[in-house]
Amino acid sequence: MNATVKWIVMYFMAICLLLGPNGAIRAEGEPAEGSPPAAVQKKIAVVIDDMGNDMAGTKEMMELPIPFTVAVMPFLPTTKRDAEWAHQLGHDVLLHMPMEPVKGKKSWLGPGAITTDLSDDEIRRRMLAAIEEVPFAVGINNHMGSKVTADPRVMRIVLEVCKEKHLFYLDSKTTSKSVVQQTAKEVGVRTLENNIFMDDVYTRDHIAKQALKVQKYVDGHDTTVVIGHVGPPGKYTASVLKESVPSLQQRAQFVKVSQLVQ
Repeated sequence: MNATVKWIVMYFMAICLLLGPNGAIRAEGEPAEGSPPAAVQKKIAVVIDDMGNDMAGTKEMMELPIPFTVAVMPFLPTTKRDAEWAHQLGHDVLLHMPMEPVKGKKSWLGPGAITTDLSDDEIRRRMLAAIEEVPFAVGINNHMGSKVTADPRVMRIVLEVCKEKHLFYLDSKTTSKSVVQQTAKEVGVRTLENNIFMDDVYTRDHIAKQALKVQKYVDGHDTTVVIGHVGPPGKYTASVLKESVPSLQQRAQFVKVSQLVQ
């Protein structure tokens, strides 16, 4: 190929790259034909904690028009109902495992909780019993747990059970001292972390402000995990989430949390 022919071919290829599907010149920054919009490439996973006790907002959460993830506590009156309900709707189910916090009463945890004073064998026994309680669980996240998730001995046993049962672990990040990520790497368990709590304060105004923080976080990150709750803030959180869907869908694709760990 002589120099003139080579130059003509290169010029023709450059023109083709500039043309859109109808022969129009694409604007600067416009994706090529077939490329997904940038917003669609971003993903957001909503996790709703504290299911299993028929708490306020349960019905409203289940009616959300998006795929999301339901975290169900074990050994409670509607544990199995809520897990089966979520599964039938096509949502992910997590075991929302009660774990000891730094501050707070053990009685707040509910039955079958993991605490740092338990033996290795008892931790394992409680984990296995809780997994059996929550049908369709694909992973585990912690309910409270700021003391447990900072304890290497306890978390190693928890994560070893996760590995054995082929479950991933979502760290709710109730403490900055969490050892989950490091321990999970050593054990060989897939993990991810919560990025924003929607309703750490139980008022609609606060939850609405958190929703704006979620939008800003999504704008700056490829993946986002958001945790909300049924119970005292449940109906407010469900309402704010529903109102936020159109704006968030312009920024990202709603996915189940398991889609972020695959």
